[in-house]
Amino acid sequence: MKAREFKTASEQIAFDVNHRKTIDFNIGRYDKAVGAGMTRYKNVELAKDRAAAIKREVLNNWEKYLIEFEANCLANGAEVLWAKDDTEATQHIISILKENKATLLVKSKSMTTEEIELNHTAESVGCESIETDLGEFIVQVAGEKPYHIVTPVMHKSKEDIAVLFHEKFGTPLNSTPEELTEYVRVLLRKKYTTADIGVTGANFLIADIGGISVTENEGNGLMTTAFPKVHIVIAGIEKIIPKMSQLGLFYPLLAAHGTGQQLTAYNTIFTGPRKSNETDGPEKMYVILLDNGRTTVYEDVEAYESLACIRCGACLNACPVYKTIGGYTYDTTYNGPIGSVLTPFLKGFKDFSHLSFASTLCGKCVEVCPVKIPLTDILLTNRRKSVEQGLRPAAEKMMMKGFSLVSSNRKTMDMVPGSIKNFVTLPLNFSGWGPKRSMPAFAGKSFSAQMKELKKRKNNSDNQPD
Repeated sequence: MKAREFKTASEQIAFDVNHRKTIDFNIGRYDKAVGAGMTRYKNVELAKDRAAAIKREVLNNWEKYLIEFEANCLANGAEVLWAKDDTEATQHIISILKENKATLLVKSKSMTTEEIELNHTAESVGCESIETDLGEFIVQVAGEKPYHIVTPVMHKSKEDIAVLFHEKFGTPLNSTPEELTEYVRVLLRKKYTTADIGVTGANFLIADIGGISVTENEGNGLMTTAFPKVHIVIAGIEKIIPKMSQLGLFYPLLAAHGTGQQLTAYNTIFTGPRKSNETDGPEKMYVILLDNGRTTVYEDVEAYESLACIRCGACLNACPVYKTIGGYTYDTTYNGPIGSVLTPFLKGFKDFSHLSFASTLCGKCVEVCPVKIPLTDILLTNRRKSVEQGLRPAAEKMMMKGFSLVSSNRKTMDMVPGSIKNFVTLPLNFSGWGPKRSMPAFAGKSFSAQMKELKKRKNNSDNQPD
């Protein structure tokens, strides 16, 4: 069912001219910014090698660093809660909201909170949940989910947003981006100062200090934690790094690959609730460490390296498939190449193995990854697992067997005339390959047959007397 829905949605969005225009424009701006950002590196490959080595070392000693983080986090005065899955995470959140009699929650940008549907959970117990990242706020107002893991509203133009705000808030239809931003700033300021709970994700969990690092460009993360009395952190357990000193490597890599910046505007490290000698900060801090399928990925020797991801979004912006079918077609929290790799493990191969086939295997995602995850290799192993589990269509299996039988032997392949090959592949012009494009026609004679004739003519020519 999921595969059919994916195929139908892909066919619809791939030829939506307006969608393509918006995505090309927004990703074009990204490409230009990132190109400029990379010029600041004398040797970006060396930086990527070092970041990749650190993340692999973490995965080789994952338990050690998680325990170290927990111990230091507890020593800082925070409460650490472990969640095996989204159900346990939801139970923790409901308990905290009820214990603190929360009626208003403000949340900075976090894909992990999207993963467990935090907004829905809060609203189910009578607590209003407000997104404070501008892009996240826009998709929340629109009743949508983030389109992109870094740029939630990449699929909307400024005109689309002006129309949305006019319909929802009555702002002038010709409002400029600056005017709309100012409107949201004023609206959110009231929410910040009256919220009971502030929620953030974590870009990095720092083991040696028990700290949580949050990077953002709008200051909304700082505002989210400045006023509320309670701070909840929800972080995937793969976000761990060993030392605070390593942030000097990861911050610029994340910024350069994510937005093209030299450094993200705001980089904050939270190390617990307000101390007795401090005047600012929350009175309580909870850190929810989420598994939710990550250990399943870790157990797979062919896919575990995908847990090194730092969620920069570079692979999405580089992927020709993502740029063609967009973020919503995947119907997952994490889309693009990294989503296609992770989602079958997080949500099951039965429903999501088709995502690993939604790739050209061009390798651009591997080229741009700042921690050198072998994404195309993992996509291929996921495809093999899908076949081994009997999850591919029976017709595909028959076609592949037939193709293998004919193509595995040159003589057999050459025996079938080009006209017969064209007749056999003709239906693909109307289903599967088409109907927006035509199957390339087979030549009347195979390449090997043509080469034999060419060599024969050349030999005859060489043997002619001068």
